[in-house]
Amino acid sequence: MTENLTTHAEYDPEAKRKIVNRLRRAHGQLAAVIAAVEGDTHCRDVVQQLSAVSKAVDRAGFLVISTALRECLTDSGDESKTNPEELEKLFLSLA
Repeated sequence: MTENLTTHAEYDPEAKRKIVNRLRRAHGQLAAVIAAVEGDTHCRDVVQQLSAVSKAVDRAGFLVISTALRECLTDSGDESKTNPEELEKLFLSLA
């Protein structure tokens, strides 16, 4: 299932770039959360940073699914494409 979504993102280099950028941002934010916890930063600040990480990862996930959805709808005859029911299930898993 993951390979299918990766394949879809590869068809759209701009979408792939956006996904990677969002995930890199989340990676940096997560590193900041770890440093904050190790540095005994106030819990309010840690939670705010965790929220930012969560949103960045969610947005990357939604972009992966929306890219796959566009590919699925434009190439509906291809058996290797992710079907709409699978996309709906993936989308709802992020909600």
